[in-house]
Parts: sequence; C-alpha cells; structure tokens
Amino acid sequence: MAYTFITLPSPVGELKLVANGSRLAAILWENDKPNRVRLGPMSEAPDNPVLMKTARQLEEYFAGTRSAFDLELDFAGTEFQKKVWAALLTIPFGETRTYRQIAEQIGHPSAVRAVGAANGRNPISIIAPCHRVIGASGKLTGFAGGLEAKERLLTLEGGQWSGIGRTGELF
Repeated sequence: MAYTFITLPSPVGELKLVANGSRLAAILWENDKPNRVRLGPMSEAPDNPVLMKTARQLEEYFAGTRSAFDLELDFAGTEFQKKVWAALLTIPFGETRTYRQIAEQIGHPSAVRAVGAANGRNPISIIAPCHRVIGASGKLTGFAGGLEAKERLLTLEGGQWSGIGRTGELF
C-alpha cells in the first residue's frame, strides 16, 4: 500500500504526517535527515481520515488540551526497535526516562546505546514520545527534531524534567 501524507504547521516547525492505509506510520520533521525513517513512495492526501485525526490531536496537544493520543500506529522497524518504541508509549505525559531505564524496561539492560539508536529512528515522533528520553545526567540529548524542539515539547508538558538545558546550565 502506498503512503499518504499531509503537512502540519506546529510550534516546533512543519511536520509531515504519514499514513499507511488507516494507520499513522510517521511524523517527520521539517529538517529531518532523508534516510532516518525509510518509507515507500508517498502522495499527498489532505482528506485521509487518520491524517486529519492526527492533525487534530496534535493541535490539541500543542494547545495544552491533550495529554494522550488515540491513534492506530504502524511501526515499521526491527523487533528490537519496536520494543523500544512500545516502551516510549508507556512514558506518562510530563515525565521523562533515561536510555538506561528504557533498556532495563525492555529486558536489555546493557543495550543503552542500542536503545539510543532505536530512539533516534523512532518514526512516530511526539506520539511515541522519544522527546521524553533524556541523558542519565538530566541533560537533553540527540533528537531528530533538534534539541530546541525537544526542549519546547518538554516545557509544553511541564512535567518532571530537571530543566537542565543543552549546555548543562539551568534555565
């Protein structure tokens, strides 16, 4: 099945929402690396119901009126990546986890770097909240949308984040 997409302006830049049939397959960043998420050919589909529902839920999230998403997801990746992405879905709104905590949660406590790599390839950013994964020191670490976007998302959620920025300085 061919992928369909729409674009959505947001406070963290333009997002490309991608569906595979009736399921959300990706949320891509405006300046995303071309091969970070591998998808097939795409066509624009402004009337796709899952894309319209995703856009509405993201708009509510950015407006501060939604803290959980209700969408069918289509994760395409390795079994290990899918375990990591499923673990991301368990991180509550307003909370963070470290890469080590995710590695322990999926039963691979020594796979911290592999968890980081899988987190970096998360195709469904924001919905599968990879922005809620931070370094063990509390610092913000790599993020496909950029560290400024990660910081904005965590600030929007206003939760249990230490407030230690990119440079390690409190702000």
